[in-house]
Amino acid sequence: MTKVGLFFGSFNPVHVGHMIIANHLAEYTDLSQIWMVVSPHNPLKNKTSLANDNDRFHLVQLAIGDNTKIKASNVEFFLPTPSYTIDTLAFLKEKYPDKTFALIMGGDSLESIEKWKNAEKLLRDYEIFVYKRSDSDISKFEHLENIKVIEAPLLDISATFIRDALKNKKSIRYLVPDAVFDYLQHSTMYRKA
Repeated sequence: MTKVGLFFGSFNPVHVGHMIIANHLAEYTDLSQIWMVVSPHNPLKNKTSLANDNDRFHLVQLAIGDNTKIKASNVEFFLPTPSYTIDTLAFLKEKYPDKTFALIMGGDSLESIEKWKNAEKLLRDYEIFVYKRSDSDISKFEHLENIKVIEAPLLDISATFIRDALKNKKSIRYLVPDAVFDYLQHSTMYRKA
């Protein structure tokens, strides 16, 4: 059975930090493929600075390029909003019975998982690959069998910083994959005040 890691995010925009994590998990874990699931709206996040769903999905596709181990997914665009991870997992399990799904998240997300819909089911029934962040404390979860802490190389890059840089006409070269940089150079995305 193929094991797919689901890396959820607003990817607003996708940047090299996201791609390093996705590639690290594809190369150094038992996950066969990483699906970068572009979220239409995280119920715990403010929606005002969120770029168009399809634009963000397109940027993720550009970032992935020809890497067959990583795939962009817009599955949540077709599910009721706000999207909840547990509902997306139920949908994917039904649609792809030949695959098992695991979650990929930062320590900050794991730290707040108890606020998530059906958190206890997520923690019990799904393997969760967690990349630690210096400012998160996940010690209360580390004993759980399904929690796999990974030492992925992390870059302290924020999508907010990138959006602000674009708005202020600053270069974002090297912060985003080259294809994303080229696309954003000729786009009005994130440039409007």
